[in-house]
Amino acid sequence: MTTAWIVLATIAFYFALLFIISWITGRKADNAGFFTGNRKSSWLMVTVAMIGASISGVTFISVPGAVAAGGYSYMQMVLGFFVGSIVVALVLIPMFYKMNLVSIYGYLENRFGMASYRTGAWFFFVSKMLGASVRFFVVCVVLQTLVFGPLHVPFTINVVLTVALIWLYSFQGGVKSLIWTDSLKTLCLVLSVVCCIVFIAKSLNLGFGELPAAVAAHPTSQVFFFDDPNDGRYFWKQFIAGVFMIVACTGLDQDLMQRTLSCKNFRESQKNMILSSFIQIFVIGLFLVLGTLLYMYADANMAGSTQIAGDELFGEVAWSKDFPIFIGVVFIIGLIAAAYSAAGSALTALTTSFTIDILKANEKQGDKDLTLTRKLVHFIMSLLMVIVIVIFYELNDDSAINAVYSLAAYTYGPILGMFIFGMTCKKPVRDRWVPVVAVLSPVVCYVLQSNSEAWFGGYQISFELLLINALITAAGLCLLIKPKQ
Repeated sequence: MTTAWIVLATIAFYFALLFIISWITGRKADNAGFFTGNRKSSWLMVTVAMIGASISGVTFISVPGAVAAGGYSYMQMVLGFFVGSIVVALVLIPMFYKMNLVSIYGYLENRFGMASYRTGAWFFFVSKMLGASVRFFVVCVVLQTLVFGPLHVPFTINVVLTVALIWLYSFQGGVKSLIWTDSLKTLCLVLSVVCCIVFIAKSLNLGFGELPAAVAAHPTSQVFFFDDPNDGRYFWKQFIAGVFMIVACTGLDQDLMQRTLSCKNFRESQKNMILSSFIQIFVIGLFLVLGTLLYMYADANMAGSTQIAGDELFGEVAWSKDFPIFIGVVFIIGLIAAAYSAAGSALTALTTSFTIDILKANEKQGDKDLTLTRKLVHFIMSLLMVIVIVIFYELNDDSAINAVYSLAAYTYGPILGMFIFGMTCKKPVRDRWVPVVAVLSPVVCYVLQSNSEAWFGGYQISFELLLINALITAAGLCLLIKPKQ
């Protein structure tokens, strides 16, 4: 029970900081401030915000726990992320600024037509709502175990209360506030991971000079995998997938691009994109090193450590009886910083895309009516997120949740394919049939992935599924090219 009150007090303190920052930065925000930050954000502030924005609560928990099974193979994909960020900076950002887009999916309307525009917006909506909900669900389960369960508070009340807090601090300022709250999140994440690394290394009697060698000697620290092309950890699979993953899931994601497009001009936005991705290599490296230290500590000090692995490991070690309360508090601060900020930015992006892309409210309404519509949509998005999270909890099915994790390859693939085709081929297409291609492409990909080992001599389709999906979509669009009149 003592632990529950400590965690609750930590959450209250963190939210107090969020509300203060949100109120100061967003109290005078108008619709332009909510959607684009008035295009006045400092690129250095956006850079700091972007570092933490790409790290969710699932990343905070899962990346350290996954090193036992995958080593540091995730770093291969992170290196691909950096190359992909350069592509986004040099190709997509100048185009978005030139078109002066509020929602990046406005490109699809300009290039293809209304059916393609709505297709991209709806694919983003489904992916972001399910993805954000399942990430927040994982964190709500942790909080239910540490806080709300011991206090006999039902899971549904847990979700309603936490989403309501996120709605309160994000509904007024939008992007204008998120730049500052995400910067706080980045600071909390990095400090929490560094504090845990320092304390665990000290507990293992590892000095600063001895730490690199001890981590490098541990079997979980292998970074590169070049041996087996059929292995899901194979370098070129992960690296190339990382390149296209960042193009699709950052460059073509309204959530993350909304911050980037709040910079004053495209050159500042480019600097932010490249620098934040470069720094992220080192931040993810900290998470991986922490994972190795967590397993070293569990093996040395915790009985039955073989049963403690994966997502449970970080929390189990941080709240073990041999650790001071301070480390548990640091763990909670990092977790809620990752989870709540990600949920707040997802709600902002969903509100923007639904209002601008699907309702087209910015074209139909004056500023006052647009404000009312935007706030109503923001509330509905929050309510829908609560419903989706509770459904996940009631299903209590790990396979359903794992399916959502791989959803990005299926939903962002058609968006990536439409942008690739649109930017490399200038011929018009039959716009009304584009939604059919966008739906059929993930279906074909599912069949391929389900049968890849049987059909292709044991080859496993993993992260490269996103690229395959995009290429199938682009090929389908080729079939829709209008003949010359």
